Amino acid sequence: MTSPDGPKTSSSFRGTQVTDDGAGPKILEHSHRLLVVDGPDRGVEVEIQATKLTIGSSSSNDLVLQDTTVSRRHALLAVEGDRYVLRDLESTNGTVLDGTPVKEAYLAPGARIRLGDTEILFQPRKKWERIDVSESDHFGALYGTTGTMKSVFSLLAKLAPTDLSCIIIGETGTGKELAARAIHEHSPRDGKPFIVVDCGAISENLIESELFGHERGAFTGADRSRTGAFEAAHEGSVFLDEIGELPLELQPKLLRVLERKEVKRLGSTKLLEIDVRVIAATHRDLPQMVKEGKFREDLYYRLAEVVVELPPLRDRLGDVPVIAERILTEFSNDGPVPRLADDAVDSLQRRSWSGNVRELRNVLKRAVVLANGPLLTSRDLALDTGGPLRDSGALGRTPGPPAAGPMEVSEDLPIKEARDRWVAPMEREYLVRIIKRCDGDLDKAAEEAGIHRKSLERLLRQHGLKAADFR
Repeated sequence: MTSPDGPKTSSSFRGTQVTDDGAGPKILEHSHRLLVVDGPDRGVEVEIQATKLTIGSSSSNDLVLQDTTVSRRHALLAVEGDRYVLRDLESTNGTVLDGTPVKEAYLAPGARIRLGDTEILFQPRKKWERIDVSESDHFGALYGTTGTMKSVFSLLAKLAPTDLSCIIIGETGTGKELAARAIHEHSPRDGKPFIVVDCGAISENLIESELFGHERGAFTGADRSRTGAFEAAHEGSVFLDEIGELPLELQPKLLRVLERKEVKRLGSTKLLEIDVRVIAATHRDLPQMVKEGKFREDLYYRLAEVVVELPPLRDRLGDVPVIAERILTEFSNDGPVPRLADDAVDSLQRRSWSGNVRELRNVLKRAVVLANGPLLTSRDLALDTGGPLRDSGALGRTPGPPAAGPMEVSEDLPIKEARDRWVAPMEREYLVRIIKRCDGDLDKAAEEAGIHRKSLERLLRQHGLKAADFR
């Protein structure tokens, strides 16, 4: 895909403003010169740096017209891939491109757009700016020293001050929400709301209300009004996590909200103007979903003004020590910061980390709880087996039946039973240590273990343990 006046766009970032001409990545900035050549606003001229802009009589548009024949939200101009698109926003008097009425059409530089009694000359410009490799070892709460991550940090730093929409892609556990928060916190919207919507965790019949809100009585069970995510995030950012899980039938409604910058609660007739930045994330291949008809192409391009790809941890194992150090600092609770012995670092850097940074965090959290001192060794990490980490005799024997040990596991057992027998000693040891460390306080122990208290109580019963024995 070749731009008529610039370098080739990387296929990895199709439809975005990130390019690579062989000498390194660049960010492509678009500006649009709009000159009113006929109508009540004749002579008005604006130049707008954006990949999308709206035209209408409402003051919230990028080009505001006084023409009474122009609708509040009349038309949208957008960059989609290497083309420019003109889209009518259900205006009263329609949109005409070079003499032809259109609902949606591609337009070329020099095109003339008529909205009501107004005619506008369209003159786009492009500018490429090199993305230098960051000298920092972090951006927000993302950490790394490898060239891969420093390039990501540079792109995020360049992206953050703009108002571009963004899709963050990466495997589960790579830190997509951390990247989204960092973009928000380094933008002019910092201090305004940052609203998270997990599109994969909300039932299909509730997600529309979650996004757009509802009025009392809008549907069965709606006993009170609800503010939706977009309304709540006004002047801030909305993070749409797992956007690939958004139901296909809801995607046109989301696109309409993004283009018109207006939201209407379910059960209401009132349109609310909104000013939000949208950051989305997914582990899915959205371009492939577009090809398969599972995700709308126009919504993809509307969201993917810039695509940021977070690499899996296995592809940047050199970052493991700095990430681990940061995680251990968080776990110190203002006490001595746990340290990793050389053999522990070596073990961590040999692991494939299918769960990425999230898995690393869990491994280190367990090690901190189970270790007897601040220096963590490879044995404390328990990466190779689920067996006991240490002899629990130092803690004192606790009541309850002993769990089956790893040596009792046979290949004749079903895999689930074999796995349970292998993991049981480590799990019991973990429970003993964390309950003892929290002096039998189940609420505190559950919080440190990252599980609900009810789940902790169930595990204690399974292993024949009682919190009272540790007070």
